[in-house]
Amino acid sequence: MNGQLDQSTSLPLSLRALALPSFVAYHDEVARRAEKEGWSFTQYLSHLTELELGERRDRRVERFLRASSLPPEKTLATLEVSRLPAAVRRQLPTLCEGDFVRRAENVLAFGLPGRGKSHLVCAIGHELVKRGVPVLFTRAYALVQQLLKAKKELALERMLKRLDRVEVVIIDDIGYVQQDNQEMEVLFTFLAERYERRSVMITTNLVFSQWDRIFKDPMTTAAAIDRLVHHSLILELTGPTYRGEQAARRNCVGKTAQEGKETAKP
Repeated sequence: MNGQLDQSTSLPLSLRALALPSFVAYHDEVARRAEKEGWSFTQYLSHLTELELGERRDRRVERFLRASSLPPEKTLATLEVSRLPAAVRRQLPTLCEGDFVRRAENVLAFGLPGRGKSHLVCAIGHELVKRGVPVLFTRAYALVQQLLKAKKELALERMLKRLDRVEVVIIDDIGYVQQDNQEMEVLFTFLAERYERRSVMITTNLVFSQWDRIFKDPMTTAAAIDRLVHHSLILELTGPTYRGEQAARRNCVGKTAQEGKETAKP
């Protein structure tokens, strides 16, 4: 009896020491089920192992999601897929599966403001996180300022190594804010470091012929484009602006409501 008590007390402690929280939580419950259904020792351990691995995956996804800075509202569930161009709709399922990440390819989303570029890449980012891929979402100007600050503090290499642990960096609105030469240099350094090793997803309203606004120098512009395009998927988002249509719908609803009030007046 004492041996049984000692074992029942020491087993959870041993499992905690081995960092097996699901074993700690479920070993008694699964043991009763195993005894009732006549499982073998192998079946019992296999079931507990599956529970442990499943919960570890869930915790890893939660951790990656918190670290990603992805806008929580911009998911695949809220994306109006029917509004996307047919070519983009066809590519979307494959992009969400993440094969491009394993090949260290880039995704470049082009389109005028309000066409849904940011929502699209964020939705893909959310799906990648669910598959256990580390993702970071950042506005282009914020990334550039962080890189520039690190360079001034002689910590740029350390920051690049930290970013290298992120398999996909989503850079939103590249070229939206005009940059000076120092800002351009750190952005180019970041992109060059990831070339053929890690993926970036970029949204921009500037076609390649306008990228000299970002990188200033023609040779640097050409080098940046060459590195990004060499292994890349290009998504062109066309059509009416989402925000414009939403505003038009709100105005229409407001006008209809006002007309209803006018009609109801005696």
